[in-house]
This record gives sequence, structure tokens and C-alpha cells, in this order.
Amino acid sequence: MKKLLLIDGSSIAFRAFFALYTQIDKFKAPNGLHNNAIYGFHTMLSNVIAAENPSHILIAFDAGKTTFRTKMYPEYKGGRAKTPDEFREQFPFIREMIDALGIKHYELDDYEADDIIGTLAHQADLSDFDAITVVSGDRDLTQLTTQKITVEITIKGVGELETYTPDYMMEKLGLTTDQFIDLKALMGDKSDNIPGVTKIGEKTGIKLLLEYGSLEGIYDNIDSMKKSKMKENLINDKDQAFLSKELATIDKHSPITITLDDTVYNGPDFDKLIKFYDTMGFKKFKDELSGDNIPQVEKSEIAYTLISNQDELNDLDFSSDQFLYLEILGESYHKSDIIGFAWGNKDNFYVSKNLLLLSDERFKIPQNTYDFKKNKVLFHRQGVDYPLVEFDSMLAKYLISTTEDNKIATIADFYELEPIASDDEVYGKGAKIAVPEDDELFDHLARKVRVLAESKGLMEEDLNNYSQKELLSDMEMPLSDVLAKMEIRGIKVNRDTLNQIGQENEKSIEKLTSEIYEMAGEEFNINSPKQLGVILFEKMGLPVIKKTKTGYSTAVDVLEILAPQAPIVDKILKYRQLTKIQSTYVQGLSNEIAPDDKIHTRYVQDLTQTGRLSSVEPNLQNIPVRLEEGRKIRKAFVPEWDDSVLLSSDYSQIELRVLAHISGDEHLIAAFENGDDIHTSTAQRVFDIENPDDVTANDRRNAKAVNFGVVYGISDFGLSNNLGISRAEAKKYIDTYFERYPGIKNYMEEIVRFAKDKGYVETLYHRRRKLPDINARNFNVRQFAERTAINSPIQGSAADILKVAMINLDKKLTEGNFKSKMLLQVHDEIVLEVPNSELEEVGKLVKDTMESAIELKVPLIADENSGKTWYEAK
Repeated sequence: MKKLLLIDGSSIAFRAFFALYTQIDKFKAPNGLHNNAIYGFHTMLSNVIAAENPSHILIAFDAGKTTFRTKMYPEYKGGRAKTPDEFREQFPFIREMIDALGIKHYELDDYEADDIIGTLAHQADLSDFDAITVVSGDRDLTQLTTQKITVEITIKGVGELETYTPDYMMEKLGLTTDQFIDLKALMGDKSDNIPGVTKIGEKTGIKLLLEYGSLEGIYDNIDSMKKSKMKENLINDKDQAFLSKELATIDKHSPITITLDDTVYNGPDFDKLIKFYDTMGFKKFKDELSGDNIPQVEKSEIAYTLISNQDELNDLDFSSDQFLYLEILGESYHKSDIIGFAWGNKDNFYVSKNLLLLSDERFKIPQNTYDFKKNKVLFHRQGVDYPLVEFDSMLAKYLISTTEDNKIATIADFYELEPIASDDEVYGKGAKIAVPEDDELFDHLARKVRVLAESKGLMEEDLNNYSQKELLSDMEMPLSDVLAKMEIRGIKVNRDTLNQIGQENEKSIEKLTSEIYEMAGEEFNINSPKQLGVILFEKMGLPVIKKTKTGYSTAVDVLEILAPQAPIVDKILKYRQLTKIQSTYVQGLSNEIAPDDKIHTRYVQDLTQTGRLSSVEPNLQNIPVRLEEGRKIRKAFVPEWDDSVLLSSDYSQIELRVLAHISGDEHLIAAFENGDDIHTSTAQRVFDIENPDDVTANDRRNAKAVNFGVVYGISDFGLSNNLGISRAEAKKYIDTYFERYPGIKNYMEEIVRFAKDKGYVETLYHRRRKLPDINARNFNVRQFAERTAINSPIQGSAADILKVAMINLDKKLTEGNFKSKMLLQVHDEIVLEVPNSELEEVGKLVKDTMESAIELKVPLIADENSGKTWYEAK
């Protein structure tokens, strides 16, 4: 069956961006690229392809702002806001994704995506195609419907579609597809700036068309109409009406150079697609790929020796140049058991499943491994202390290149060694994950060790070339030992306290629910945006801030605008916050408490492009401490020993201090040296306020947003959304900031020049971030790379400084024979358990160690507090 799928790429990408805009900070690739539009676009594509099963696909894009319509009417689509940078930077990668998916895309100068679609749909309608489906977020394309052409219009994000056929058009509007164009000619279109006829809306337009049949029919009978203001407007705007019809009509005969045969769909290029998913961090999409579709690796033979008992082990020689590798199913080495292990060098490989052998001291001889931290935890579970080794391939690969994952199969591919099968191929995934037969397991483990042994020399050469040898040996390797000890130690969590917080939350939720019902005058589903919209905007008459295709928007940003106007909205916001805290943190953390009454989070050391650590299973970095209800969760985190407290120490504004050091800006440096409140100082300079006492809380808030926005490369669009101001005002803030802090502006220009010349940027410790797109011809791609070049040295250096402090602190606590231990690292904060008898001495030691981790042009300041709970300590 020949089925053609035509997609309005520009419209769908735009819809996808705004559908997930409220969660934009959650949608970022490992390299920091916003990818909410890419994710949403992919989701829509997958759903539509699965539903339609097309034989031919084409995605059409607008070629630019200038088209034959703008030449005809310069104001066409005028007045539209500038496209957000966060959206524009994603567009080239949407095209890259489409290529990997094996889908043809096309654009044509002077024409819109609508015209490309209209032309191909018309050609297919007249040929032997059985069905044509058009997908768009723009209802203008409904004019294309015929008995063979169906138009699907997005009505909720990109996940819900409304199907238009000629019969449905008649049922919904009482109009034919041709009359729909005439309706647009009469009523105009604000979004496209099509003028239409003055004072004629949808109802009047439909009434006229039902009576006279067409735009031409209306004007043929204009003289017989009774005198009215409407008639006067029709006469005065006749030329405008016919111009509007021409603007609204899709060109079905545009001069496209692509043919229907070019749109044949043969499925994805899986190699490209898997790499794209890795680059974007789309683990979900990668996991959904069918195992039958993933290309299988052709393997050569590999010889290995199976060691089953102690006697066979005794016959072997261990050497420091060997690699030791331990295998588990899944990622959590706190919960998963070792299913096998292997060791060896380039020539000899040994495998075993006998875990009792790991107690043999000779397994401490090999000085090379993959994921030392995992090994140390797993050895600890076997009752063995595993000392720090010299080389960790996972961490080495992470330092050398952060643009893909650091799995052993990836290392083989990165260094063009013989490919090995992925773990998904060998073990399966999801519910089907399982240990294979011994022969397959041992073969896989031996191949992994061979890759590690063969790649080490290549890695060491890269580390030397990148001046990163010490970064591995003096920072990342010692840190992995520190983190392993922290993970093993865990932190005690009082389940009763969590339960009590949960009970208090439930009471508060019940009370809020009752109050909301009382204010609304009826009971309804508070979690339903549709029902909530009816209550707020229809029954209570609150002003409509934003609409979606299905009704009223009740997103957080909308509710925050309405909150000062209606007490019920403030209650709804609190209700939402509490229900999320209850499910995600109270119940979620309760499920993570181990039998020893502790939570053992896992620190991911090789994930972020900046070098920051991530916390998973559970993520302790995301507890919403800005809300009191969220901060209360920390009351459940307590010391293990009765006579001790938790001590929390964190850096004060470390990223801005690093910015002051790197940029050398005299005004920023002076503010820190004088001990000024940096946000108040910025407010004075940016908003021309002479006396710091005259800086209002709102001034300081805006200045803080600008300060941190500069660090993260925020755009005027992003800042305007954060502060609820116009983009023009946001741009003025940013421009004034650079004018008043010229050193920062100079740094940004210099670091971008450096990146364009070298292709990378570095932290103060030579942590490197490659920027392959820094000289890209595409403006959006290049601009994102430039923003990344600016903020990576700042964020990365701040992360490195904290790592140095942790390593130094662990060493000093050990050398001083203190009982105090580090338990957690959260953002710029270190949490320790400290006996009361050591509190004064260790408190000073922690502060001194953190503040002396590096010498900057401005002082490093660490703030600390202690208490019987993490809540009290923070």
C-alpha cells in the first residue's frame, strides 16, 4: 500500500519546543544543548510513523522569512517575536536526527513548508498513492483535505492530533475546504498578519459563506445587501480581502525539485541513530530500538583461560600492567551482584565466576581497571578493602572526550579497535535482562579486557597531549576513592521522620484540597488542567494569560502571574508543590533506605561536560530546598553516632568568584575583595543606584538573575521569562551589565577567539571541553558553541575546585586520625558527620581546607553550619 506522510517540520518543531518549554532545564544533552524541541519532535515522529506505517515520508521546512508572499505583502507574518535562541540552536540537530532516521527533508527558497507539502500532496492525490497524511500545527493546511488527503493538526503539544477530512470540515465548520480559504480571506489571521476585512470574525464569515457560497459570490451580491457597517467594510476592504485570499492559499504548483520517488522511506541508519541518541542523552529512545534492528558486531576469535578454583589461581602470575574488570547486570553496584570477572593484558586473558577468589590479595596487584569506584564498592561487599590503582580507563576516556559515553564498546569504537558487542546485545535489557551462557559471558568479558589493554597506551598519549595526565592521577583517580568511601559509608535516614513528614504533608494536602473546593464553590479534579481551567477562567473569571489548543493554560508560569489576583491560585500552587514533594521525595526516598537504615547514593563521575558530579539512586541534589516543605526532607537525614552532628560547608558564590578570577574584571574583583553583597553591588552598577541601601529586594533579585545568567550564557528570551519582563528590557539589562563590567565582556570575546582557534576550552586544571561546532557555518549551531565556550571554564573550574577540596579534606581527616567522615557532596556543599568532641577542630579544618583549595584573585569563602539533622546544618 502506497502511503505518503508529509510533515510541516517548522511548525511541529515550534510546537515541540513550547510544549516542553516549562521543563526546558530538564531537557539538556550531555554537552549542555537544550533538546526539548528535538525530543518532542522525535516523539511525534515515532507516534505518527507507528500509526500510519507510511511507505513514503517527507518533512518540509520553511527556507527563510522572505517568500513570494512577503514580496506581495511586506507585512505578511510581520510582528512575530524573535525566535528564542534556545529554540534556534536545536534546529540543525533536528535535521541531523531526521537524516539518522532515514527521512527525507526539503526546503525551497521563496516558498513556505506549506507550499512544498501542498504541491507533493496534490501530486500524490492525482497519482497511484492510496492515502496521503499531512501533519502540522497550523490549521491553514486543512485546506488540502480531499478524499485521499487527511490533515492531522496538533491540539495538545505534539502528542494529540485532530483529524481533518472534507466530511469533518463540513461537520465542524459547515464549510468546504475551498470555503475555508475564503473564511481566512474574510476574517484574516493575526498570527500570519493577514489583514482580512475589518470587523469580520469567524461567525460572521461563516454566515456570509453559507449564504453566498464563496468570496467571489459575496462580492457578486454586494449591491443587493442591505446597508450596514459590515457592507461598508466589505466594500472598503475588497482589495484587502482578495489579497488575503491569495496570501492564505497554499501553492499546489510550487517549483519543487524533489519528486515523490525521492520520499521513499526505508527506515533508520542505526549506526547514525545510536550515535545521535548518545550525543543527545536520549537513553529512552536508544533502549526502545529493537534488538533485531541494531547492527550485530562481527567477532574474531579470542582465547581465554577459565579459572575456577584457588589451585588454578595459584599457578598464575599477576603483574601491575594487567587490567582487572568486574561485571554486574545493570548500573547499581550497591544492589547488583558480580556475575563474572576478568583480568589480563594484551596477550593473556583470564575469566572466572568464583567470587571467593576475589579475596586473594593478588587481585590488588593489577594497577589498571575500568571504574575503580565500582570495583571498590563491590570488593567491600565481598569483605575486601580494594586500594586505589594507578589507571582507570573509564575516567581517562571521560577526560579525553566528553561528547559520547565512556562504555568499553565506545572506547573500542573511539580508538578504532576491533568492535565488541554492546551489553544490551549480550545481556538484553529491561525485563529481558539476564546472564547468558558461560561461553558467551566469558567471551564478552575477555574482549572487554582486551579493549582496555589495547587502548591504554593510546589514552596515555592523548592525556599527555592534552596536559591531562595530572588531572587523572591527582584529581579524578583520588576523588573516585573518596567518593567510593562516601558511598559505602552512606548517610543515615530516619524513616519515622520521613513518615511523619509524609503524614503532615497529607494533612496539608487535604486541607488545601478542602480550601480550594470551598473557594471554587465545587469539587473538581485539581490535577486536571482542563477542569482547573474551567474553574479559574470561566467560573471565576480570571484573565486568560495563555491558551493551549485544548483550552486554557494552567502552567506554573501562568499561575504565578495570577496568584496575586486570587487566593485560590496560591493554594493551587502550594498543592502542586506538596504533592510532588510527597511522591518524589517522601515516598521516593523511603524506598531507597537500605537495611542498614542508610541511603547510599551513587555518584556518577563521568557524565557531565563540565566535570560536575551527579547523584543518582537516589538523586540527593534535587531536593527542592528553596521551599520550606522541601527543606523539611533534610530533617530525616541524621548522624549515625549519638554523640555527633552533621556539618555542612559550602562555597559562597564560587562560580562568580571564578568568573572574577578568569576575567580579571576590576569591578567584580573589588566587590569580592571588599566583602560586598555581590548581587547588591551588581544592582547598583546595572540599575544606576548610588546607595546600596536604596537597592530593593526586586532590584537584587533581578541583578542575581543577570549575574548567574551571564555565567550560564542566558539569552534575552531566557532572562525575560525568568524575570517576567519584556525581551527588550532583558536585553537592556544584559547590555548594561557588559558595559559596566568590561573585563567580563573582554573575557567572553577572548575565550570565543581561543575556542575558534583551538577547537576547545579548558578549566584552570586543564579539563578540556571540545567544541567541534565553534566554527560551524550555521549561525545557531555556532552561537550555542560560543555560549558553551564562555561558561564551561567557569562551571568546570568551580567543579574542579570542590573536587580538590574533597581530596585534601579526606587526606587531612585520615592523617589526623579523626573519627569525622565525609558523607555527601551536593552541588557546592560537603556534608560530614562530626563527633561533638571534634566539632571545633574539624570545623576549622574543613573551612581552611575548602578556602585554600586554590589561590584566586578573590578570596574563596566557605560557609558552614552544624546540627543534629541536615536541616539544622543547612
